[in-house]
Amino acid sequence: MPPLPRSIAHLDMDAFYASVELLRYPQLRGLPAVVGGRRATAAEDPAHFPRLRDYVGRGVITTATYEARALGVHSGMGLMKAAQLAPDALLLPADFDTYRHYSRLFKAAVREIAPDLEDRGIDEIYLDLTALNPDGSREGAHAIALRLQQAVRDATGLSCSLGVAPNKLLAKLCSDLEKPAGITVVAADDIPARIWPLPAKRINGIGPKAAERLDALGIHSIGELAAADVLWLQEQFGERYGQWLHRAARGQDERPVVTHSEPKSISRETTFERDLHPRQDRNELSQRFTRLCEQLAADLVRKGYVGKTIGLKLRFDNFHTVTRDLTLPNPIGEAAAIRRAAGECLKRVPLERRIRLLGVRVGNLVRRDAIPDHETPTPVQAELFA
Repeated sequence: MPPLPRSIAHLDMDAFYASVELLRYPQLRGLPAVVGGRRATAAEDPAHFPRLRDYVGRGVITTATYEARALGVHSGMGLMKAAQLAPDALLLPADFDTYRHYSRLFKAAVREIAPDLEDRGIDEIYLDLTALNPDGSREGAHAIALRLQQAVRDATGLSCSLGVAPNKLLAKLCSDLEKPAGITVVAADDIPARIWPLPAKRINGIGPKAAERLDALGIHSIGELAAADVLWLQEQFGERYGQWLHRAARGQDERPVVTHSEPKSISRETTFERDLHPRQDRNELSQRFTRLCEQLAADLVRKGYVGKTIGLKLRFDNFHTVTRDLTLPNPIGEAAAIRRAAGECLKRVPLERRIRLLGVRVGNLVRRDAIPDHETPTPVQAELFA
């Protein structure tokens, strides 16, 4: 058997959003910076960029440069808390349209070399490199990973890290071991030395609650989890999850790289910087509502879909979340039609509290090119927030 019976890679862009921002503002390289919070126009002089110490609000960090991460801040952390750890870090606004542009660029570059690609999000992909590395050698896998890194850099100016292993579980774990711009190749016989010393929570699929439970049971490393009796794990975590933990700790995973799958729905949502009142902030809500529908319509055009089911999501200031759906006779994809249908959903929600989050979704998708020309969007009545 070759060291890599399958050569599966996980490619993860390095601090993706922050790295894109550094292309825009190269003068900030080497400085601690985070992406998140309200949109603003940044000045050319780094001294004029907002600092975390001046931030007031409830935003969270989308990503951070490695210099900021060294100070203890990380994705998902509240900006106010991050300000306590890194008060001098620069605060940059998020620009998701630009991030999506660079995401498409790096994936197109990768497909030129390795077409068997599973898209897992804006900044990460799985690749089946087995056909490109027929002898399953570590050297061959490393050489392909170097080619992929260079292709991504040539296309975007950005760096990425890759893990190459016999399966997706190990590949994802390994892509994070040598960041940034790292390449880690792990075969089955490397698992005791490279994987087992790592914390159990590093396995993708072990969330915070499971990690806390394992810790309480005295299992801290992947190796300790691998040594645990499978029946005992099933007693502690249930039959299915306990069995999965046992297999995952041993690096066992037979999942294929799925190169094509139809999405079930496409959505857009936004969390407001301050809670908006349904009547007092009606104009702002209307503008945000319309913008979400326009962005969603653009996503549908780019991906080639229309849909029959329009969904609305609202989260109020007490964190209570409600959703409403409307299924139409014919599929739609135009911004105005989505806006009208989502407005009908909105009429079915009592608007008695301030709104924290607003989202719009299109489901029951069909390919746009499969719809006969004579089918037209179904008219619906006028919506709220108008």
